[in-house]
Amino acid sequence: MGGRILLQWEQNRDNAPDPLTVDLYTGGPAPDEGLEEVVFYQVPYTPSTQDVDARLDMIARMPSLRVVQLLSAGYEHVLPLLPDHVTLCNGRGLHDAGTAEHALALILASQRELPRWALAQKEDRWEPVVLRSLADRRVMIIGHGSIGRAIERRLLPFETEIVRVASRARPGVHGIDELHGLLPGTDVVVLVTPLTETTRGLFGAAELALLPDDALVVNVGRGAVLDTEALLAERGRVRAALDVTDPEPPPAGHPLWRAPGVFLTPHVAGGSASFYPRAKAFMDAQLARWAAGEDLANVVRRGAHRDR
Repeated sequence: MGGRILLQWEQNRDNAPDPLTVDLYTGGPAPDEGLEEVVFYQVPYTPSTQDVDARLDMIARMPSLRVVQLLSAGYEHVLPLLPDHVTLCNGRGLHDAGTAEHALALILASQRELPRWALAQKEDRWEPVVLRSLADRRVMIIGHGSIGRAIERRLLPFETEIVRVASRARPGVHGIDELHGLLPGTDVVVLVTPLTETTRGLFGAAELALLPDDALVVNVGRGAVLDTEALLAERGRVRAALDVTDPEPPPAGHPLWRAPGVFLTPHVAGGSASFYPRAKAFMDAQLARWAAGEDLANVVRRGAHRDR
């Protein structure tokens, strides 16, 4: 079986079926040689986004390429880089647990004001007050795919009312065209949609205005789904807990750093400890499928050939 496979982790190289020729690339500068022989490229997944452009620019130097494997759920940014014959697979399902845990943590931290108490501890202050709750709150999940369902499973034990919203209506799930009628009376909105031309700026001034005072918007999807300027214009009337931002990261001095009612984490939701063993096991299985000539998992765009 000809061609090279370029992967991130030693486990996957060591477990690869015998016919496969596997080399490692963990990110950083592109390999000096052999890119013209690569047929299967797993784009390295790391917490840092500093060299993400370099990792993707390598695709143009792989004329034999047949498959690009992402370990992120989002993939729209890669589509313009792919020749028609290249199949694209993503990491659907690998980030569900980590992202759902982080979304829940952001909600609880905001409702129970954990950042406030962390600061008070540093300043030796003991100032008990009545806090918000999560129980009996109406929580809307916008983007009810696999991650959205994982978030819902973790919210239900907290005695919440869940409102599900997706791009199209289906039984038990509202369509996005119903959004404005659903927002009044919603206490928490969780954004977990991918970034597309349809979702860019999806949650802006009009949507924020429909939320009641002191509502919370949590974004664990993509930063540009939430209109930053519209959020800042709320001046704390609507709170936010953001793992993703626009711009990302906010430059020094950007208003998001000091905005009232805004709590930031640095895009860490999906890359938790649970992700890595799941991702490595997924890649072992994906390579076994490739070596056996079987259909690959998580195909989001099939090339002009059948993966081979």
